[in-house]
Amino acid sequence: MGIQMSIKKRIKKRPSWFRVLLRRRLFIIFLLVLQVMFLVWFFNIGHYISGILRTLISIVSFFIVRHVISAKDKGANKVAWVFLILSFPVFGGLFYMLYHFQASTKRFRTQIIRIQEKNRELYRLPRDAYDEAVTMFPQESSQIRYLQQFAGFPIYDATQTEYYSPGEKFFPVFLEELEKAETYIFMEYFIIQEGVMWDAVLEILKEKAGQGVDVRIIYDDIGCFLTLPKNYARQLEQMGIQCAVFNPFRPILSAIQNNRDHRKIASIDGKVAFTGGLNLSDEYINVYEKHGHWKDAVLKVEGKAAWSLTLMFLEMWELCRNEECAPKDFLPAYETLKPMEPDGFVQPYADSPMDDENVGEHVYLQILNHAKEYVYITTPYLIIDDSMVSALCLAAKSGVDVRIITPYIWDKALIHMTTRSYYRELIHGGVKIYEYSKGFIHAKTFVSDDHTATVGTTNLDFRSLYLHFECGVRISGSKAVLQVKEDFLGTLEQCRQVQPEECRVNIVTKLFQDFLRIFAPLM
Repeated sequence: MGIQMSIKKRIKKRPSWFRVLLRRRLFIIFLLVLQVMFLVWFFNIGHYISGILRTLISIVSFFIVRHVISAKDKGANKVAWVFLILSFPVFGGLFYMLYHFQASTKRFRTQIIRIQEKNRELYRLPRDAYDEAVTMFPQESSQIRYLQQFAGFPIYDATQTEYYSPGEKFFPVFLEELEKAETYIFMEYFIIQEGVMWDAVLEILKEKAGQGVDVRIIYDDIGCFLTLPKNYARQLEQMGIQCAVFNPFRPILSAIQNNRDHRKIASIDGKVAFTGGLNLSDEYINVYEKHGHWKDAVLKVEGKAAWSLTLMFLEMWELCRNEECAPKDFLPAYETLKPMEPDGFVQPYADSPMDDENVGEHVYLQILNHAKEYVYITTPYLIIDDSMVSALCLAAKSGVDVRIITPYIWDKALIHMTTRSYYRELIHGGVKIYEYSKGFIHAKTFVSDDHTATVGTTNLDFRSLYLHFECGVRISGSKAVLQVKEDFLGTLEQCRQVQPEECRVNIVTKLFQDFLRIFAPLM
């Protein structure tokens, strides 16, 4: 009864600000559309007054195609841009230049790299666990080495992990940990939406802020495009909660707008942290039904490894607020932590679209390439390039039991149609595909051979793998590894396996799917 009353209260409240928000957002979209229409008119309809300029840009487009082909980039991304430029030589070439050669993008990249380099050594804590980890798990030594010695994300001992799925199992634990905060609460989420879940969290945050706890929130402006009022950051500040909005959406054609903060991180005192697929909105805990039953996952990290996720937040905070912060001031006194029973090793990692290093993708590929018995995967989207398709099929052809669960009830029609277009070749390659019959599966998990798993925010699609800021936690020998496996097998009982004959489509559908796959990197 209490939850139902909260939902009714939220529905009554929503229109008062939602209509204003919608008008503002629609105005921004209108300005963007006007810019695109002007470019199309100027270089196509207005060709009588711009013939020379059209010719010059067509020549430039030729060199742009040459640049695209020789650039360090994914093959699928190159194909999409070359197809666009050759189909629309003037507009396509101009759009590529606007998209890739902007001073603001270069400044953004420079600032991020500076922050990351400054804090690189702060991820390391006393008593490095690297040697012990590679000794105990030699089959994972290359994965551990890549993340620690190249990507800069150390592996930690003295850490407990707990896996929660679906969201309604995580929610009470989350509230309980927030209540325990003594020094700070840091939260970074792609989506926040007023409702039962957020209202309960916000009450605790206001209470803690009033007690002197340092409460900070980062949310993504596009992720909250239609879920929060435009001035919500100011409202939080008035409650005593510091707030930063990642990459505010502006009515200007800019490549930066394509890079979003898709991470979900909560850190309490640097001693307990959470990450996974859950945003702070009611459908994630099934308070109301949006796309059937919402199946998601979160990993709780308690102990030394929680610092790594805390530092990721502080780096993003510095980027968003453009203010220097001293991460060492937030480092917990680990000697005060309760003694931890041995529970394997934990290696949180982050992924940035600005460093040309696809960390999330490499974590997934390494798990596939080193698997001996099985790899079980859950993902809401399955839009991948040739290297991931090859890795999945090669593992299956080598005798590894590769299974993937995707949603049966979709949230985006074109994305789901594109996802299904990959089923044919994956099933032909020996991969088993299942769809979650009860609704929408939003969890992003890999688990393999009873000794390694990863839980995080990275979907198997181009946006997550190459364009968004993401994070995850790779675990070795932890009890959570088997929890992820058991959850996958339990979920499998609520799925239907996709059969080869279901992938046969008529020529029109196949042509449309192939067309969608060309532009998959730009979706």
